[in-house]
Amino acid sequence: MKKSMLAIVLMSALALPIFANGQNETAKPETAAPAATSNTVKVALIVENTIDDKGWCQAMYDGIKEAQKEMPGRIEMAYSEKMKPVDAGSAARQYVADGYNIIIGHGAQYANVITEMADEFPDVTFAFGTSSQIVADNVFTYMPESEETGYLSGMIAGMLTKKDKLGVVGPVDGGDSARYNRGFVLGAQSVNPSVKIMVGHTGSFSDYIKAGQLAKTDIQEGADVLTGSSQQALGALRSVAEYKDKDIWWVGQDMAQMATEEGYKCVAASSYNYGAVIVSMVKKLDAGVKGGECIPMNFNNNGFVFGFNPSLKSMYEGKIEDAVNAQIAKFKATPNTIDWKSVDYSKL
Repeated sequence: MKKSMLAIVLMSALALPIFANGQNETAKPETAAPAATSNTVKVALIVENTIDDKGWCQAMYDGIKEAQKEMPGRIEMAYSEKMKPVDAGSAARQYVADGYNIIIGHGAQYANVITEMADEFPDVTFAFGTSSQIVADNVFTYMPESEETGYLSGMIAGMLTKKDKLGVVGPVDGGDSARYNRGFVLGAQSVNPSVKIMVGHTGSFSDYIKAGQLAKTDIQEGADVLTGSSQQALGALRSVAEYKDKDIWWVGQDMAQMATEEGYKCVAASSYNYGAVIVSMVKKLDAGVKGGECIPMNFNNNGFVFGFNPSLKSMYEGKIEDAVNAQIAKFKATPNTIDWKSVDYSKL
């Protein structure tokens, strides 16, 4: 009888969504969140991939961690990984029941379920991105103006290439990925008007295999510098890394890529600073604003960070480094200067 009851308990536990509390995820004291206080804001993160994917999902997870450091004791985090949109509703409901103040569906694929949850629970703040939509008074959206980071990557690629051929491996032609890819085109053309740019899409944000295949096709067509956006881009970087003794390089859309095994091929990368988004949300909640706004991300409001790979300094020091730093200064001074919508892939 005891064994039967134990089996039932275990089966019931396995049937529940898996939630990991950010405070308890690691035993390292330097990354543990401070103890909760009476004004703690509980933030729940729902992602379709994993929090260590060296891309999209990890960027938001790391951003919440940075926000915890910036606002000690104010933010408690939990997360759910590998959540398809069809599963996200159940996770969100559990977080509502557990008293979470902000529930983030990190990806435009969660737009519908987040909108439905927001209507059902008007006293809870929800968020999703990337999107510039305003869908409800208790929903924040966030939109990286990633044409800026794409422009920097394009400048680097356009100056690095020896064959005047570049490859772009995107997920879908929408959202911040579309902005990044088109910014890349404009940046490359600004420093190398004769460059040929091959743009392809896997149709998925997490299809590493197809991303790797697209990258290999670009390389076979002569591309010697490649880039890509979203978590699927890691598959493309892995394909680039297979050419160990060839002058084939990568510029990334997440700085975590430089720390991977394949990172020796990553000359430079930008990252989204989602910490700025989270801090902004918490401050807005403090002011009584529960949503109804889109929070932009750009260099001007510290929504982006950029870095070169110090192991490859000889490849970029001097002309490339100076040009990129000058462009970052321009972005910091004046946002929204890149006309990314003007790019027509059919004319490349």
